[in-house]
Amino acid sequence: MEVEGKGGEAGTSTKATRRFALPVDAENKSTTFRLFSVAKPHMRAFHLSWFQFFCCFVSTFAAPPLLPIIRENLNLTATDIGNAGIASVSGSVFARILMGTACDLFGPRLASAALTLSTAPAVYFTAGIKSPIGFIMVRFFAGFSLATFVSTQFWMSSMFSGPVVGSANGIAAGWGNLGGGATQLIMPIVFSLIRGMGATKFTAWRIAFFIPGLFQTLSAFAVLLFGQDLPDGDYWAMHKSGEKEKDDVGKVITHGVSNYRGWITALAYGYCFGVELTIDNIIAEYFFDRFHLKLQTAGIIAASFGLANFFARPGGGIFSDIMARRFGMRGRLWAWWIVQTLGGVLCACLGQISSLTLSIVVMLIFSVFVQAACGLTFGVVPFISRRSLGVISGMTGAGGNVGAVLTQLIFFKGSTYSRETGITLMGVMSIACSLPICLIYFPQWGGMFCGPSSKKVTEEDYYLSEWSPEEKARNLHLASQKFAETSVSERGRATTHPQT
Repeated sequence: MEVEGKGGEAGTSTKATRRFALPVDAENKSTTFRLFSVAKPHMRAFHLSWFQFFCCFVSTFAAPPLLPIIRENLNLTATDIGNAGIASVSGSVFARILMGTACDLFGPRLASAALTLSTAPAVYFTAGIKSPIGFIMVRFFAGFSLATFVSTQFWMSSMFSGPVVGSANGIAAGWGNLGGGATQLIMPIVFSLIRGMGATKFTAWRIAFFIPGLFQTLSAFAVLLFGQDLPDGDYWAMHKSGEKEKDDVGKVITHGVSNYRGWITALAYGYCFGVELTIDNIIAEYFFDRFHLKLQTAGIIAASFGLANFFARPGGGIFSDIMARRFGMRGRLWAWWIVQTLGGVLCACLGQISSLTLSIVVMLIFSVFVQAACGLTFGVVPFISRRSLGVISGMTGAGGNVGAVLTQLIFFKGSTYSRETGITLMGVMSIACSLPICLIYFPQWGGMFCGPSSKKVTEEDYYLSEWSPEEKARNLHLASQKFAETSVSERGRATTHPQT
């Protein structure tokens, strides 16, 4: 079924009628999410974005499952391994911030493909490293590719309407993060196949890195060839035709960094996604060393943590949308806080368990909660700012990496703490950093403990406050106005205030 929609953005002089395979809202964003569809442009963007992010995740975390072999070949110390783990997630801190701004200005298609292609050489170069410093450097530069997470969330928020944006963000990011678990299976298998062809173990692990590098490269070309930035077209074409005016980069950044809600989402995300990144780096080695398992056995156990992303993070996004339908934005916030806190409790418990079987069980349950919390986070992020969506997404995504860097620096670098103590303390930090969620307040919808403002602030008041009278006179605010109209769904059925 084709559905007509009105194309156009701020500054449009003519609004062409466009036809879409999915039902759309006033911004031509899809109001439904059909997982098994490849309809252009909405569902095609979904599948391209999660696959590209998946490939980048596989590349970034291709080393940990082979670490027992790599550390023997390169004579890596515990400090070297810790530094490499920190390097793999620290590089994308600034990359994620820049990616948000790049998406706002150039569109998610070009921004993400450019980053993916520019970081692929680091994956290939891993095959030639000969020293600990070389190992740290390639992990650092390969980790930049994790900033494609921001373009994934930006792209989904640009393609899907409020009632389903949490689901779209959750599934796209969850399936992308699945790469962190898949690589724990893929790399040992590739390594074994290459060994079976006659290569020595010190040669086999090097050749194995060409596989993730190749798929990362191919995913970038797929995005460039088949993707589209917005329902109405690509940024460059819309800028050229005058259908979309270029925004003021200074104002985009200012409105983003001055919105305190973005800083809270960054902090909280630092101890859900940051925890996930840390576990991706340490869990295979943890089970290998503590329980004296075989490399492939430890890899399978570690993979089960990341593979939970197939349903856990998407489940968090879907749960966020379900809560919003009944309780509005306040339901999203409560669900996020509860799930993330429970994830922290389970993480703290994991570090105290000495039984292999019980450790695996608790780790699996913990993985569901911590990854669902990530999905719940990005059920809230798209509503913080319409004009500076990319900046807010970048800040939040960077927060995840900052949390991972700090956690690994404090708890897992060197021998200050044992692995089990570090895991317990990481859980405590997760619980503490979820508390500021209660401070997030939207005047038009309320917060966890307070209802909407008594001043009857509307969605239009909130989102149009980012535009000056002069900008409104030039009709630059029209996209924000359309978004305000569709975001009334965040009032929820349980809300009685009319705000009209």
